Amino acid sequence: MLNSEQTEQIKNQLIRQIEKSFPEDKKEFAKKQIEEMSSEELKKFLEKNQLIKTEKKLEDCVFCSILSEKINSYKIDENKKAIAILEINPLSRGHILIIPKEHLLSADKIPVSVFSLAKKVAKKLKTKLKPKIVEISSSNLFGHEILNIIPSYENEDSSEKRPAKPEELEELQKILIKTKKPAQKPKKIKVDPKKLGRKIWLPKRIP
Repeated sequence: MLNSEQTEQIKNQLIRQIEKSFPEDKKEFAKKQIEEMSSEELKKFLEKNQLIKTEKKLEDCVFCSILSEKINSYKIDENKKAIAILEINPLSRGHILIIPKEHLLSADKIPVSVFSLAKKVAKKLKTKLKPKIVEISSSNLFGHEILNIIPSYENEDSSEKRPAKPEELEELQKILIKTKKPAQKPKKIKVDPKKLGRKIWLPKRIP
């Protein structure tokens, strides 16, 4: 059974999705249906639409499988508490998921260092991909609390997910993990002060 906090959170997520993707004449009816659902009705709705599974085990969690490297991913960054990977069905170019390494059920349980990684990656997106804005939001539809980092660009609709090609993801991964090489300092030339003032013999130049 979903608790009241999870129920409210999932309803808000579903309503946001309705706002983005439903036709105008169907939005209000769909939103009303979601709002009036009890926790049990919402759980059945999620199971019916394959958004969650009954009695889901940690080993069945797709995000836990990514963390244990049972599922391949396109990793961008990492710290002690989370990893950042490219979403394979992105809402926009550079859509990134921040996955806490602990299986968390609620956003208020997310450690500060997870948000720190999200901010770091968002800054990297701004620098490398030059989006108009970058938004950070939480999601928990699959039983594992994660953060979405979604860049938005001029004249781009980021309301619908689309499968990304492996070559697209590989190219983005290279762009986002590439770091500038620090400029090499010129080598210092050591001069022996004892030799200063001495005449140095050099061979005559042969024309």
